[in-house]
This record gives sequence, structure tokens and C-alpha cells, in this order.
Amino acid sequence: MTFKEHTRDFMKNKFILSAILLGLGAAAFAGTIKTREYTALSPDQKLKTVIRVDSTIRFELFRNGKSLMLSEAIGIKLADGSITGLNPVVKKVQESKVDQIVNPLIKEKSATIRDFYQSIQLLFKPDYRVEFRLYNEGLAYRIVLDKPGDITIENELGGYRFDAGDSVCLALEKNFYSSYETPYIYKTIATVAPGERFFMPVLVHKPDGTGLWIGESNIRDYPGMWLEKSGENSVKSIFPGYPLKVKGADSPYGQTEVLEYAPYIAKTKGARALPWRVVAVSENDASLITNQLVYLLADPNEIADPSWIKPGWVILDWWARRNIYGVDFKADINTVTAKYFIDFCAKYGITYFLFDDGWSDLGNILKIRPGLDMEQVMIYAKQKNVKIMLWLAAATFERQMKEALDLYEKWGIAGIKVDFMNRDDQVMNNFYERVLRETAQRKMVVNFHGTCKSTGLRRTFPNLLTQEGLIEFEYSGCSDWDNPDHHNTLPFLRNVAGPMDYIPGTFNNVVKKDFRIVADYPMGMGTRAHSVAMAVTTLSPMQMIPDAPSDYEREPECARFLLSIPTVWDETRVMEAKMGDYLVLARRNGADWYLAATTDWTPRDIVLDFSFLPEGDFTLDLIRDGINADIRAIDYKLETIKVNAATRLKVHLAPGGGWVGKVKL
Repeated sequence: MTFKEHTRDFMKNKFILSAILLGLGAAAFAGTIKTREYTALSPDQKLKTVIRVDSTIRFELFRNGKSLMLSEAIGIKLADGSITGLNPVVKKVQESKVDQIVNPLIKEKSATIRDFYQSIQLLFKPDYRVEFRLYNEGLAYRIVLDKPGDITIENELGGYRFDAGDSVCLALEKNFYSSYETPYIYKTIATVAPGERFFMPVLVHKPDGTGLWIGESNIRDYPGMWLEKSGENSVKSIFPGYPLKVKGADSPYGQTEVLEYAPYIAKTKGARALPWRVVAVSENDASLITNQLVYLLADPNEIADPSWIKPGWVILDWWARRNIYGVDFKADINTVTAKYFIDFCAKYGITYFLFDDGWSDLGNILKIRPGLDMEQVMIYAKQKNVKIMLWLAAATFERQMKEALDLYEKWGIAGIKVDFMNRDDQVMNNFYERVLRETAQRKMVVNFHGTCKSTGLRRTFPNLLTQEGLIEFEYSGCSDWDNPDHHNTLPFLRNVAGPMDYIPGTFNNVVKKDFRIVADYPMGMGTRAHSVAMAVTTLSPMQMIPDAPSDYEREPECARFLLSIPTVWDETRVMEAKMGDYLVLARRNGADWYLAATTDWTPRDIVLDFSFLPEGDFTLDLIRDGINADIRAIDYKLETIKVNAATRLKVHLAPGGGWVGKVKL
């Protein structure tokens, strides 16, 4: 069956199923089927869900008594034609309250997370249940199956209904083959066209400013969920089918596009929990920054001894090796250039040096590029206490995984960056997990590129330090999509799902009118202070810098400031925030505080409140926009002043500007 034929038949089946469900729903409304309601409240009593069971299972979410959204019917259609969730019969209801502290192994936002929720589980005859959790920060639900043997899931039913005036920030995509790097756009729910498809996360705003962040967590042996406009103000969940035939596995970059899908989404065990469907609720945009639901809902750590996992800064050689100057060697992918990078890492305290694309033969990742003596490089890196990472194309890596990892372990490689998955069907999601298991056995960290959003997998496998699934700095080399508006959107949307490899800290800064697309030497829109501040505002335990060491050596004071910013945090506080416009926050690492502010193309004046500091006077080192930063984005001032808890510091942000400071306690 071709993809087009499968799509046509799949949509036909879904239309028939929808008609059945609508008919049963109408009957229930007419009173022929009794509706039973079950209610759960968040611990602070502000959020409430009402679960309605009649011919289907649906829920409605309220905040302070006001309806925020309704769900579509929840259920599972199996390949044998049976529908779990149709004409459900409740046999038992279980309610519980959990209040515990989770100590994340990798402190992405905080050293502790409060796992505080009310749970209600509806147990249905004969063999499934639906679990709801109400947190102060949102709602999550999942279907748990207890069926014998293995099953084939044709589709998972679900979706959400909103109000016509609700706005939405989303990224459209035409099909399931995606690098998850399309621009975020703003629409009202009503103006999203029928059939338009988008990957998650998605953020819906109510007219009063309440936010509904929609995502998922704990995807294991299952495809990722997407959304599609299905009704006047509603979206339905859709999933990539199980891949039967792919192309590209033997191509140089191994980008495997699915040519033929099965008429089902997953083949899996009959007794299992399906992924969590998450609706985070924010009173204002600021509270999105600290939301931890995706992490909390994921399975706990499965690495027996994770003590070897080290967050930190990385420099990659993708653009950087092309722009080295002021040296007496020919820069390339060779031994002398690698040693130069390693020296730079040692000098500035950078944890990792990443050999990006080109260090090996694309079709054989056991074959090293001529002129690169990996054994000599590894000996040199060990002497300098610098860890080495390798870039790999996914399809080639899958073919040679065990042999390659055994060789890299022998070399002493500390981590890998795997690229060009571009899918989140069940087969690819299982590949992600296999990579994390195999690398964990060899004490290697992982960075996934060409991949979907974070889904909590880094809690289960904390060697997953970061992943892409966003438009990041590299897009400055091919488009104008990476700009200050985008920078002030990412922390509220993509970063809520988990770490993102944005690659902040370019020193090649330009104002809007001066931006040009230069593939091998990308420019960063926004000021220097803005670029450095993004090391604090964008969240990733593995932060990567893009420029050549020569560029950073030209301004060592600024470089040292940037690379002294931690990549993990004990505490995060948001001072002011509006998605797409500006963000002002403070993060603590140990006793020290790091403050940052960024704005879009609108200049702003803000006042920084230091009342969170303890008693005493402290030194604040800061980088601010220079007086001419609105004309020349590289203009900045590095200053040191005294502050205390009574300090209220006035700060001016240039267009595309920023401010960043650190308080040493």
C-alpha cells in the first residue's frame, strides 16, 4: 500500500469512527445514555477537571470556576476493530494525593522539584484504566492497558476543544518527516485552517492571559503525538504510522524518510501505560519558565550509576574551523586544528570539544578522515582534561552502532551527537532509547539533533543532556527565522518541554538592518549583551558555543564572562516576562546568582530588583548594551558594581538588546 493509499484509507476509517462517536455522543445528550461525572481538584483548589463518562470518556478543565478547554473522546482503537473507551463501564474509582520532593540528577531548573498532585483513576471493565493527575501547574492524563499478550494499536483517540477567540502559538508542518525546525506563528484557533498539522509543544492563550501549554511525556515504545485542526475550534491527536518502508538509509547523511506506513501506529505489549498527555496551565507567561511537569511525569532514572554524567560547555568545529585566523597552521579537520580547539577548551574551562560533521567517512563511521590522528588527539585531550564528542548521522550509526561504540569507548570518547533522525514514529523513538542505553553502558553523554522536542526521556536516561527540535542559531546561516522575537519565544514554549540545544553566545552580532545570510559564518541577530544573556535564558545542561576560538580570543574578557555561566541551576526565579517580547529572570548556582534580560526588537527600560539577596553588600559583574548598540550590535559595556538587597537597578535594553550579570556571594 502506498503512503497516499494508506492516508486515504486511514482517514476514511477515522471518518467512520468519528461518525460513530458523534452519534453516540448525541444519544447521550438526548438522555438515552446516562452521563456520570467524576471530579478532581488541584492541591491549591484552583484547577478542576470534570471527567464525563457516557458512551465515551471526555474531560473538561476549569480554572477558578471558568472553563478553559474540553477534550475530545479518549480511547484506543486496536487493529482487531475493538475500541477501548467506547461504551465504557466504570468498575472502580481510586483517588490519592501525592506530595514528595524529587531531586533531579541533572539540575536543569532547580535542585529540587515538588511532585504535588491529586490523582483520580477510573478503572474500566474489562482491562483498562484512565489516570488523571491535577497539579497546581496543570493536568495530565494517560491510558493504562492490561490486555494479554501483544497488541497492535491502529489509533489513539484524543484532542482538545477551545474557544474561537483563543490564540495559539504553533509550528506548522506538512507531514511527519520533519526536522522540527519550522517557525512559530501566532493565530487564533478559529483561523487555523482545517487539516493544518503541527507538532508539539503548542501554547494556547485565553483572552485573559491564561496559558495552556500542550505537550506529552514518557513516550516509550510508542509514536509521538501531533495535532491537526479538526473542527471549528478543535484539534485532534494524530500519530505517524508504523514505518514499513523507508528511503535514505544508504544516503551519505542517512536521512530516512518513510515511504510507506502501516495502517496502525504501534505494535506493543498489551499490558502497559501509554504516554502522558500534558496540559500545563499558567496564570501568566512567567510561570511557564519554571514548569516541570514533563520531567515529573517521566519514568525515573534507569542508569545504575550516573555519577559520570557531566553537564558543561561545548565548542563545536562546524563553523568554527572555517573561521580560525591568526595562527600558523592551515585550519581543517586535522590533528593540529583539533589540538588548537583542545587548548582553547582548557584555557576557558570548556568541558567538551565536538568533532562535528566531516571527521569520519559519512558511510563508514569507523573510518577517520585522512590527516586526523584520533589516537594522538585523545592522548592530548586527556592531558588537558578536555572531553571529546563525535557527530554521527543516525542511519549510518544504526548500521554500525555496536562496533562503532566499542571503538569509541576504546578511544575514550565522552559523548556523541546523533543527527538526522527527523522522525518520531515508534521505530524511531525506540532507536532513541537504544542509543541512550548503549551509550550509558559505555559512559557516554548524548545530544540528539534533527529530532523532536524533549519528552522527559532525559529523566529516565540522564546521559541525554540536550536535544534540538527547534530553530536554533545554525538557522542564521540560511534564514532570518532566528531573531530576538524567536529568542523570547523559546523559553516559554520549547524549553518548557525540556533542554534545547540553541547554541547561544555568538560574538558575530548584528542589528536587524545589517543581517545577511552567510552559511559558513552566520550572524546572530541582537546585541552582544543579548547573545550572552541567552546562556542564562535558554536552558540546556550542555550549552554549545558556535564561533571560532579566534573570535572569542579577540575579546577574552567577554568570552570568560560567557563561559563562566553555569549550565545547571539550583533555583530559577522569573521577574518579568511576556512571551515573544521580553524575559527577565534570575538563576542560582550554589550561592551565586546570575541575572539576565532579553528583549525583542522593541527597546525597553526595566528595573532589576535584588531583594532576593541575603544581607550584606556584594559584587555584581555585568554586561550591558553599549550606548551605540542600537547601531552596532557588538557594542557592550562590562562593568562591576556593588549591590545589596535594597538595590533597584535601572537597565536600558536596546532593540534586540540584553543584559546579564552575576552576583558572587
